[in-house]
Amino acid sequence: MSTEKAPNQNVIDLKRLLEEVEQNNESTLFAPQEKDANAAKINTLISRAMRLLSQRDHGEAELRRKLLIPPVPFVKPQNKQSRWSSRKRPDENAFDEDNAVKARPEPRPVPEEIPEEHVQAVIDYCYQHHWLDDAKFASRYISGRSNKGYGAQRIRSELLQKGVDKEIISTALEETEVDWCVLARDIAVRKFGENLPKDWKEKSKVLRYLLYRGFFQEEIQSIYRDFDD
Repeated sequence: MSTEKAPNQNVIDLKRLLEEVEQNNESTLFAPQEKDANAAKINTLISRAMRLLSQRDHGEAELRRKLLIPPVPFVKPQNKQSRWSSRKRPDENAFDEDNAVKARPEPRPVPEEIPEEHVQAVIDYCYQHHWLDDAKFASRYISGRSNKGYGAQRIRSELLQKGVDKEIISTALEETEVDWCVLARDIAVRKFGENLPKDWKEKSKVLRYLLYRGFFQEEIQSIYRDFDD
């Protein structure tokens, strides 16, 4: 178990970042006088990154994946035909229908592909401002998911899916203050009651439930050793 650490000043303050997004539109990688077509696109990506990070914490791989997805251009929906118009006779509707065909919106434009080098520039910018840190992200993710009753095995799998490095995950799990055996016991009691079942058929339900929540076999067995004692 790791000792309690003083708050790190570099941990991103999501509330402050959101306020910066809403109030300060000058957070850019390039100064206005230096802007060209590529610089403007990178600055737009920075704004997207700030909005994503202000909504919730992200690791580098997850943020990179989202930034590489081009935003879908907005197309105003076509107005529906009025009831009065639909009650007209076919010959009265002919002229309106011709105009409706001409008034249909253009096909949705194909989103412009986002160059990887632009995304890399934004990722570097986020690191420079301490908005990204996979080690801190993994630590906070473990804390959040364990508070919701999930075990280390499931949390590890989720972090891997988010692209966090195996070594970073292992270190974060080693340094966490979560007692997984105590947590497994608490989750079992919450689900099945203080007097946990003793017969094998009912025990197997506890086993399956805790395995689904992401606890290891030895952690599940420990709660029965403690219970039996």
